[in-house]
Amino acid sequence: MNTHLTLLGVSAAIRGVEEEVNYAARSGAKVLITGESGVGKEVVARLIHSRGTRRNAPLVAINCAGIPDSLLESELFGHVKGSFTDAHRDKAGWLERAHGGTIFMDEIGEMSLNTQKKFLRILQEGEFQRVGGNTTIKVDVRVIAATNKNLEQEVREGKFREDLYYRLNVINVSLPPLRDRMDDIPPLVAHFLDKYRYAPGRPPSKISEEAMEVLYSYDWPGNVRELENVIERAVILSQGRMIGPEHLILTKSTRDYTIDVSEMVRQQVPLVEALAQVEKRIMEEALRHAGGDIAKASARIGLTVDEWAARAAAHNFVQPA
Repeated sequence: MNTHLTLLGVSAAIRGVEEEVNYAARSGAKVLITGESGVGKEVVARLIHSRGTRRNAPLVAINCAGIPDSLLESELFGHVKGSFTDAHRDKAGWLERAHGGTIFMDEIGEMSLNTQKKFLRILQEGEFQRVGGNTTIKVDVRVIAATNKNLEQEVREGKFREDLYYRLNVINVSLPPLRDRMDDIPPLVAHFLDKYRYAPGRPPSKISEEAMEVLYSYDWPGNVRELENVIERAVILSQGRMIGPEHLILTKSTRDYTIDVSEMVRQQVPLVEALAQVEKRIMEEALRHAGGDIAKASARIGLTVDEWAARAAAHNFVQPA
């Protein structure tokens, strides 16, 4: 067990997640962790396991998106000798290895409907058969799943089983994106500077106020994972010295979200058209920050939903699905 595992941050949002983690750990129920890629869903899963009654038992983590579906079933349930070409011996699957402990199914939204059906039996009966076998194997595992997909939408579209969704979603822990908890950037940066020292025995690198302003002005589409990569790279580029803005390589420049007013004037763009472009860009950004929720996006910029709809129609604003 990693006793140093913790949720880094000071924001109200992350403190709320901390409370949910403690509640989930005490309950022993199935947990569904939701949130964008890179927000730290596996960290939360490991925290729940480490604080629960099964903390001294195995935690087996599986990335459903990283394994072809043809192999996932064999890895999950195991197989018997001769069940397919390369099955030269009996092999226990991850479920058997997690017996008595926890199995973490990351990106479970990528699991095929066929495998979903078989996994549902684990949740209902606590039993399964190895691929190619006919012996029923009983296991006692706690299931924690995670996804960056909207599983309710996936259910409506027939891509995810409704019965499996409700079996998994006993306790839901929703992780906010980093752009919605910018107060957490300083403690996260401090942690990554300590983690990625330029050389063993060297003190952590320092970061300038100007560089911190760049970090604050970025919207972090890759979330905490992207921030970690940016800091690790900056330590290397700065050779362990003071990190400045020139050492921060961001995958998506904040200039992508700016409008060049000087260029508009040079091009003699009418004021009405220029203001319409600004308003449309603000609406796009508000919707992106609100995760596609129109009610939250309109409230963010002081509009009612009806006012939002009228302005969207005026701008021929196609809202993302």
